Amino acid sequence: MNEEQRITPQDEGFTAIAPAPRAHLPATQDPLQLYLREIRKTPLLTPEQEQDLTARYRETADPEIAYRLVTANLRLVVKIALEYQRHWTFNLMDLIQEGNLGLMQAVKNYDPLRGVKLSYYASYWIKAYMIKYVMDNWRLVKIGTTQMQRKLFFNLQKEKNRLEKLGFTPGPARLAAAFDTTEENVIEMEQRLGDWEPSLDQPIGDGWKETRGDLLSADRQLFDTTIADHELQRIFSQKLREIRSRLDDKETELLEKRLLSETPLTLQEIGDKYNITKERVRQIENRLKKKIRDYMEQTMPEFAQAMLPSGSRDDR
Repeated sequence: MNEEQRITPQDEGFTAIAPAPRAHLPATQDPLQLYLREIRKTPLLTPEQEQDLTARYRETADPEIAYRLVTANLRLVVKIALEYQRHWTFNLMDLIQEGNLGLMQAVKNYDPLRGVKLSYYASYWIKAYMIKYVMDNWRLVKIGTTQMQRKLFFNLQKEKNRLEKLGFTPGPARLAAAFDTTEENVIEMEQRLGDWEPSLDQPIGDGWKETRGDLLSADRQLFDTTIADHELQRIFSQKLREIRSRLDDKETELLEKRLLSETPLTLQEIGDKYNITKERVRQIENRLKKKIRDYMEQTMPEFAQAMLPSGSRDDR
């Protein structure tokens, strides 16, 4: 998505629907309840009405039609914001405001000829904006916690530009040598500094053939949920790589062959390999889970509960 394609609350035709749930509300009343009361006044659209309005907006870009489509879907934003707040404890009104911006973007870009419901398509944009908001604000706290990270934060882009002007490709190895650090540190900082922009043409991730647009269909898992899960999984995998250096052989075996495997070994199978009892393996596994949980809560508490696996493996 190009920068010029993005909208802001000040864009022509969208000023009236710019989200400002805190504005002009009596101090003695709950702003969330007032906001919910206000958006309930707008009736939901029937499928026929939605089809008619989206087709007309596609042809005319009429701001009044856009306003009708957005206000009819504001409750969807609140629903998604509540789901996200449970995991990430961000201010609910802030999440709603970001989600409303995503909803506005969805209405502007929606193509009714693709055969996808507006609510499905809008859910992707709503969650994309919320995820970006959460990660941006989380990064503001986490970036630059060591001297090397601060050095990379302020100078990495300058060094990349300098190398490009000299005719060199600014890859991780060359950058790491320039800063006398590891490639891992360079890659991590590049990921932190990189903007996460929703693009329908971008593959879901490494090894995926499907693009984000390919997954936008009413009879498949919500695309936005897939994106959110993939992003959390990427962060979780990165943290697991960091914690591996703190594990002994048995814990590493449990992590790779039991907790993360799609075909996990049983407690008995691991016990037989190390000549220990099944109960002893269970104790080691519980210790490993606690070690992972503690590390996640220390390094990124906002995401710990969303990423830690729930439930238990086969206890045989």
